[in-house]
Amino acid sequence: MSWVTKSSTEQYQAAPPPPELTPRQKASNWWHYHWLYVAAAIAGALIAGSIIKDTVFRPRPDYQVGVVSRYELPVDTSNALTEALTQFGEDLNGDGRVLVQLNQYTVDFHSEETNADAYSQMAGVTRLSADLQSGGGTYVFLMEDPAGFEEQTGALQYLDGTVGDPDAPPTDWENMVYRWEDCPALTALELGEYQGQTLMDDSTGSSQEYLKKFYVGRRGVWDPKQAEKFAGCADFWHALTAGAVPMEGQP
Repeated sequence: MSWVTKSSTEQYQAAPPPPELTPRQKASNWWHYHWLYVAAAIAGALIAGSIIKDTVFRPRPDYQVGVVSRYELPVDTSNALTEALTQFGEDLNGDGRVLVQLNQYTVDFHSEETNADAYSQMAGVTRLSADLQSGGGTYVFLMEDPAGFEEQTGALQYLDGTVGDPDAPPTDWENMVYRWEDCPALTALELGEYQGQTLMDDSTGSSQEYLKKFYVGRRGVWDPKQAEKFAGCADFWHALTAGAVPMEGQP
């Protein structure tokens, strides 16, 4: 067997140092390994900016009107009503404009009889309950079924401004609401026609005729802090119902 050995006098040359990179090459090398982190940071900043824009710079409504019915209003009717109601309000928050927000709650208070869609019903009841219990901003309500609304929520006040016992909802709901068609200010609104009651049909009709089945009422306020919050909304209510004829005593 033979062994291969290296001469003790053999010389080794060290590897030459890597060439110095130019600034452009350094930047390209850094980008190669970090572009994904940069993209993630930019995406996060855009999302954060969008959230800030929506929460801080989004116009705040001066008034909120709730629509409680089995079906949402036709889109054309909703848009026309939202715009038309601004004439009755004032710029309460000082942002230079009068803005009315329409909050729609899809609720059927007789869902067991009508076999209402369970998912829509749950969503509508949850949103409505959250608004009423948390002191949300909805003050005026348009209701398809005021009797069911008052029985289930006890949230309305009387037309004279007094409130009942919130733990024992009164049954004389007729003294808490006006019919849409008995409110001159509302029936005089130019709301035009709607094209399609839902996104799935092509029915047409008069928005005023559609709203004739609704009643208008306002939420009762028992908490003094909430009374201060809704103080500016009382004038809005009185403007909407100016000249309205109460249901009591009507044939």
